[in-house]
Amino acid sequence: MCKDVEDLLKQRAIAEEKYGKELVQIAKKAGGQSEIYMFSDFSAEIENIGTSHIQLAASVREELRSLEDFRERQKELRKKYEHAMERLQKNKVSFYKKTMDSKKLYEQKCREAEEAEQNFERLTISGNSKQVEKSQNKLKHCKDAATEADQLYKNNITLLDKARIEWEAEHINTCEAFEQQEKDRISILRNSLWTHTNQFSMQCVKDDEMLEVVRQSLEQCDVKAEINSFIQEKTIGRIPPGPVLYETYTNGLIPGSSNGFSTQGGSSKVIKRISNLLHGCSGSVKNLDELSSQPTGVGDSEYASIPIPPRRDSYDLDPEPQEYTVLYDYTAQNADELDISAGDMVQVLEEGEDGWWTVMRNGHTGLVPGSYIERRD
Repeated sequence: MCKDVEDLLKQRAIAEEKYGKELVQIAKKAGGQSEIYMFSDFSAEIENIGTSHIQLAASVREELRSLEDFRERQKELRKKYEHAMERLQKNKVSFYKKTMDSKKLYEQKCREAEEAEQNFERLTISGNSKQVEKSQNKLKHCKDAATEADQLYKNNITLLDKARIEWEAEHINTCEAFEQQEKDRISILRNSLWTHTNQFSMQCVKDDEMLEVVRQSLEQCDVKAEINSFIQEKTIGRIPPGPVLYETYTNGLIPGSSNGFSTQGGSSKVIKRISNLLHGCSGSVKNLDELSSQPTGVGDSEYASIPIPPRRDSYDLDPEPQEYTVLYDYTAQNADELDISAGDMVQVLEEGEDGWWTVMRNGHTGLVPGSYIERRD
């Protein structure tokens, strides 16, 4: 039973150590330290929990060594009593064998003496003196042998009884010693399991205490404060960079330009010509011309400031809808879209900044890609 408990606790110690090491590795490899400052508390407590489980495994192994020492002491003491019992058992068996042999010899000699006595009485009646004398001598010899066998038999009985008494006394002492060993073994196992149970229970309490630290830290978490802290830590400026302007082939670099490129000169014709080659870009010339006439400036501690083109709302469109020719087929993918076919004539109601234009065809209105239609000349 001690060996079974030792094996169980050894496996538990191995499991605790493996679990603790894995927790430590998880805590060390965990990312997100810059996401929320409480995360560092969480990962630190996970590492502490892993370390405490490794320490628990060491404590279990320490207790196991004392249990193994106790088992070895019991084993040596048991061998001592077993050897004494084995010696007395062999001695008793030996005397028993001798006693049985002496008994057989005694019985045999007694039978021979009886036969000699009967023969002597028979010869005495017949009156042959020579045979009577010879028979008398034989009778005397048989009686002496029977007396000697009887004495040997009695001595062996005495020795056997003495060996039996010694064997019984040692047997009682051995049984009492074994009973005491069992009491000690059960007490040691009970105390050992009690100790290990307390260790595992205390480990659960320690885990909960460490996680309570995390809970207290999380109670102090303010979502708004966390977001503001992140913004203050990671911010690189207050003004976003401006859009990259369209640069024609004929433009050159101007030092004072916001993007380092000039939009001045004879580029308007080139812009118009190229825009006519792009599907759905007929309205972009006006926007670029407006941007080219607006000044830009660069501050010392700010990003390059580039004006954002003003949004053209539906009421800024021409009063009369413009006729457009459909260049490609398009099948509506959503409920707010419109099916069109190449060659259809549509009226543009609104040009969206995201490239989707609101058009009307045969009294039906919906969104279509702006690059799929072209203004009718």
